Amino acid sequence: MVGREKEISIMQNLLKRKEAEMLAIIGRRRIGKTYLVRETYKKQIQFEITGIQDADLKLQLQNFSAQLTDYSNLAIPLQTPSNWNEAFSQLKIYLEQLKSSKKPVIFFDELPWLASQRSGFLQAFAHFWNNWASKQPIIIVICGSAASWMIDHVVNNKGGLHNRITKLIRLQQFSLKETEAYLISRNIKLSRYQIAQIYMVMGGIPHYLKGIQKGLSAVQNIDEMCFQKDGLLKDEFSNLYAALFKNADNHIHIVTCLSKKWKGLSRQEILNLSKLKDGGTFSKLLEELETSGFISSYLPFENKKKDTLYRLTDAYSLFYLRFIKGSRHNSWMALSQSQSWKSWTGYAFESLCLTHDNEIKKALGISGIYSETSSYLKKANDDNPGFQIDMLIDRSDQVISVCEMKFYASELTITKSYAKTLRQKLTGFQEAANTKKQLFLVMVSTYGITDNTHKIDLVSNDISLNDLFISI
Repeated sequence: MVGREKEISIMQNLLKRKEAEMLAIIGRRRIGKTYLVRETYKKQIQFEITGIQDADLKLQLQNFSAQLTDYSNLAIPLQTPSNWNEAFSQLKIYLEQLKSSKKPVIFFDELPWLASQRSGFLQAFAHFWNNWASKQPIIIVICGSAASWMIDHVVNNKGGLHNRITKLIRLQQFSLKETEAYLISRNIKLSRYQIAQIYMVMGGIPHYLKGIQKGLSAVQNIDEMCFQKDGLLKDEFSNLYAALFKNADNHIHIVTCLSKKWKGLSRQEILNLSKLKDGGTFSKLLEELETSGFISSYLPFENKKKDTLYRLTDAYSLFYLRFIKGSRHNSWMALSQSQSWKSWTGYAFESLCLTHDNEIKKALGISGIYSETSSYLKKANDDNPGFQIDMLIDRSDQVISVCEMKFYASELTITKSYAKTLRQKLTGFQEAANTKKQLFLVMVSTYGITDNTHKIDLVSNDISLNDLFISI
């Protein structure tokens, strides 16, 4: 299994402990939660059940009975339980009869689908854990793609499951380094420039990366997966949000609004654009989207919460809304040569860099220095055109790294006019932020910066795409 070293180590350590463990794994759809559990615990899983989306209680219980019959190796099927209390009683009897020296693992996948409203699942599960399982040398694994539901109903449960989670794993997408390793494991060898293009379209989502074909370029693979009939990602968007959120229309509406403003929107700007009502329900929508990994919030340098910027950082959602939805084109070959593609790559590369800020810090040699990553927006007025800095690294060594990110197919040359823009941005920020800290300009680009007088005068750190592929 590629990557996931930290998660595997955590999970294996739970096997060595004698007490009961409840492990919750959350992460967005297609991130590889089920695969991680099955591969890590393949010798220990004694029972597994996956919830059925939109199924009623009767069908969920029939599914449970069928699974327990299979694991029990019974010739005659078990009687379908009438409720979840009865189901967990059957599970308890089965587990008590196991004769194994190995610590058993019980795996509940897609828990939100099992614990539908008024099903009684969570209450029965809590009773099963509190009265029996918590006293056994056992590992209960619970997973769910609806990350916000998992946090609200399980991690932060105020009832019988309050503080019962012994370990929580938030499974993230692959980094660039892990994406490269995954492709190599499938005997697909692409340049890092090609991998970056793929990453900017689909992120480091293992299920999406599985569709990459050997012998095709990044452009060809994107074309096959996103624009051709029956392509893996052509209609993924319509399934993605509906599988995670009960009423997904407003979630999609917010994401669509954010896709129109690449630099991000404040809460009030999202409200104005979406026409949604302000209040707790709206706050919950933002929280659910961020918890599930679709959007990210960035606190401004001045730490004014009202100016927090929200950006659409799910690569696939951004690409789908920009190029696939409603497109008359059936070929990425032509679109990838357009001006709109060039504009999109600039934003997509910025998002890629924001998700690899730890790699940037390592390349700068400041991993051991306390720092905070933020953004800065100077709004335009009659006297000033305004400017935005997407990544500021405010360091405890009295330095602020001002990061400028550019995606080019070759080395980037800082021209006289571009140098003037960069100077104005640095001067404008120092004055507006009223900071006495040293400013270092960090250029993050694909192949680095061409040596000339402007680079020598301006650039403190020259970071290339290769630096984003380092292990941290």
